[in-house]
Parts: sequence; C-alpha cells; structure tokens
Amino acid sequence: MSRYPNGYCKPADSCDGCLAWGDFSGRLCPACYMFGRGHAADVCVGCRRVQPLKWDFCRLCWCQARLDAQAAVDRLAAEVDVRARLNVVRHHQLFFMGMHHRNGSAPAPRRRGGRRGAPHKPPPAPAWRPNADWRQLPLFGQVPRDYGRLDPSGVDLTNPWLTWAKYLAHRLAEARGWGRNIRFAVTRGLALLLTRYVEGDVIRHSEIFTPLRSRDLPVGHVITVLEEMGIFEDDSEPSFEGWLAGRLEGLAPGIRSETERWTRVLRDGGPRSLPRREGTVWLYLNRVRPALLEWSNSYDHLREVTRDDVLAYLKTLHGHQRHDQLIALRSLFAWAKRNGLIFRNPTSRIKVGQYEYAVLQPLVPAQVDRSVAAATTPATRLILALAAVHAARVAQIATLMLDDVDLGNRRLTIAGRVRPLDDLTMKLLLDWLKHRRNRWPNTANLHLLINIQTATKTSRASNHWISASMRGQDATLERLRVDRQLEEALTHGPDPLHLAQVFGLDEKTSIRYANSARALLERPSETASETTP
Repeated sequence: MSRYPNGYCKPADSCDGCLAWGDFSGRLCPACYMFGRGHAADVCVGCRRVQPLKWDFCRLCWCQARLDAQAAVDRLAAEVDVRARLNVVRHHQLFFMGMHHRNGSAPAPRRRGGRRGAPHKPPPAPAWRPNADWRQLPLFGQVPRDYGRLDPSGVDLTNPWLTWAKYLAHRLAEARGWGRNIRFAVTRGLALLLTRYVEGDVIRHSEIFTPLRSRDLPVGHVITVLEEMGIFEDDSEPSFEGWLAGRLEGLAPGIRSETERWTRVLRDGGPRSLPRREGTVWLYLNRVRPALLEWSNSYDHLREVTRDDVLAYLKTLHGHQRHDQLIALRSLFAWAKRNGLIFRNPTSRIKVGQYEYAVLQPLVPAQVDRSVAAATTPATRLILALAAVHAARVAQIATLMLDDVDLGNRRLTIAGRVRPLDDLTMKLLLDWLKHRRNRWPNTANLHLLINIQTATKTSRASNHWISASMRGQDATLERLRVDRQLEEALTHGPDPLHLAQVFGLDEKTSIRYANSARALLERPSETASETTP
C-alpha cells in the first residue's frame, strides 16, 4: 500500500486509464501517467472512452492489440504489425499493473545484438568544430529563438554542428558513465537545439530550459555538451535574487534600498570586509527583517530609527532570539554608519550579553539503536559510522573524495585532518566501495558518496540526501556527531586542548564541550554527597 505523508495508507486500486489492478499513488498507474504526458486526450476509436490517444487509440486498446499479436500462432511478436490489430479489438483482457509484459508470456524474438534485439549502433565518427566560412554579419543582435515551436520530425541531421555535438556527447558519455537512456535523450535534445544553428549564435539557458523540460529531456546533460562546444550562455537568474526580493517585500523604500545594499556587501564583500557564506547572509537578513517591518510602518529611512526604538523592540525578545537579532541589527547599523547613511548608530553601547548554553546531554542506547536499525543500505551505514565514530559533519561527509581514503595505511582524511580507520568503519567502507563499483562501474565522479543523480555528473551529493536516512530519528547525524565529541570529553577528561586536537574544534566550542562534560561528571558525586548522612 502507498503511504502518504499524513500516515494514510492508500489501498490497492484500479487504474483509471488501463484498468490495471495494483499498488500506486493517484488515479493512474505510472505507465498511464507517462503515456498521458505525451499524448492529447480525446474519444478512443476502440473503447469510446475519453483518454490520451496514440493514433486514435488509448493505451488499454494498445495493450490488448499487443497481447493479441503476441498470441498469434507461429508468428513472433516483433514481426506482427500491432497497429493492424487495433481495429479488430472487441474486448479487453484485464491485467495486474506491470505484468502484461511478463517474460515467457509470448514467443520472444531472436536477439540480434542490443538489449532490445537491435544491433549495436557504431560510435559516431570523429568530428571537429566546423570551419567558419565567410558569412554576412547580422544587422541586428540575435533575436530570441522559440525552441518550443520546433518540430522533431523536421530535424536536420546533416548539420555539421549537430555532428560535432554528437561526437562530443559520445566522449562525455564514455568519460562520465552515461547510460543508454541518457545518451539517447541528450542526442534528441541536441538535435532540437542545433537544427538551424549557424556560426556565431548563442544558446541561452532561458530559451531552452522550458522546451527541454516539457519533453522530459535532461537539461543539465545537454548544457554540459553545449558548454563543451562553447556556444552556451547561462542567463538564468540566481536563486539568491529571488529570495532577496521576497525577503525585502513590505519594507519602506528607503529602508529597503539600504538593507539590500548591506545584504549584497555581506555576500560579495567590500573594500574593508570579506564575503560571508550565503547561509550566514540568509540568517542575518531573516533576523533583522521583523524589526525592519515594524519600523517601516512609521519611518522611511534607517536614520530615523533611534536608540529608544531599538530598546523597545528588544524588550519583546528573550533568550537566543534577542541575542541573534541584536547581533544582526548591530551589523546593519554599523555598516550604515561607516558608509555615512546614518548620523548615529542606535545600537551602540547596547550589550549583547554572554549566551548561556545548556549542558549537552548524551544519547541513550535505545535512541542510537533505532538509528542503527534505520540504516539499511551500504551508503547509509557508512554515513552513520562517519558521524558517530569520526564526528564528521553532513557537509564534510558529502565532500569526501576517493583520494581521502587510504585503505593501505588505514587512514581517512576528513576536512583536512587525517584520522585512523577503525575496524567498523573499514568494513563499512569496503562494503560501500564494492556496492559503488557494482552499481556504477563507469562513473567519473570522484566523490566517495554518490547516488543515482550524481553518478553521471562530477558534483557532490546534497546535504539533504546525506541526512535523509536519519531524518525523524532522535539520534540524527548532527546529534550523533555531538554525542561522539561529548563521549570523548567524558572518557579522556574535560580537556579543551585534547578536543581541539582530536576533532579540530575552535576554542569556544571545545570549552563548551569541556564544561558540559565537567558538569556531567560532577553531577553523580553531588548527588551522592547529598544522600550521605
């Protein structure tokens, strides 16, 4: 049964398209869903139902005609014209989802080469960039091209640019381990984009993304080939711009413009400031936004905000919320004062205060056992060991490379620090490398952990995929990492220098772990002294 996010389990049902019985989500089985994406709906000539049609017949009629063709006496299914049997379909044999093409249900055609019986196609002949012949220079700039209007049947397969692109795609596929389906889809996408291409044209991201996505063609792989050819221009809007426009919505015009300048300086840096990480920029703007929205109801510029306004706003905050927002406000007003946008910094001499961290608590064995039981694949078991044994962060696990693993010397390099490989991690690492080699033997991705999305690329896996297996557990990867560092402090004593040396922590973090370990070690003795008469 299909499980939905709210816990409801959808029972097995009949598909509205082919009437097949099975376990699937929604109204249609996966085959009918994909069939409907590529065909328009109308009245079927055979069964008179309103369904997506291919040559005037729905998918159910096609399945029945194919079944009749396969049951023909002394004739192979591959040699029967299924279309000739569509008009004689008078009944429909119901079937279970995914079982109407069972192996052995009909005489199989003799294999003549590839996986589907067709002979293997030879690799494309070597090709190079076409010579730039004389041509008249255009009077105007390149007019935006609508690739969505191109007809796949009118593709010019003799275009020399397409010939060169096919050869480059073949080389990239061999180097990066692209499968047969990806190669075919990339060739289709290149044929659509390069049919009328001439020397000097530029193919832009904004023009090709929607047409390729509507045909379920791999946009990223096609762009990789176009970049190799040197004819692609990425004019897509960064996600940061859309996020920034949404965060600044609702602010007064004067406050909005100055806040936008401050945010861009945080991200890009300035004459006297280094650029911050994008995550830090997000946090800072999100923290000052509530105060700026409140002040935008009364003021039009940051110079109108007074010290009393800041103090009145801070009185409504408590704990870490007050601490974090005050730090962000001090950064904003200090930048504005330094650049002459305000006369006086209203946040000066307002003490932030020392943030009091709670005592870190170790995980109980039951929580760890549930996380271990949730790790069921070689990748998740290795990820769990890296977090629980070596205290590696999610981002550090995602960026591990194959060169960081030294099996001969039993060494593992995490974030530039060399660590010895214990027996458990060594076994899990060997299991993952064996699975990786069997699952993706031709991948060119040098990252240690890869998945089905990154195996045909060179980028790392996302943090979301790394932490997905432990999401919802009490012992998440982050808590396992904290528990490992706390265990080190409890076992070898609350020594900040030892923690900094083993895990590469900064001084404040190592002191925090040492203080928590000291509090946990002193608590039993205090309890015992209280109970002693």
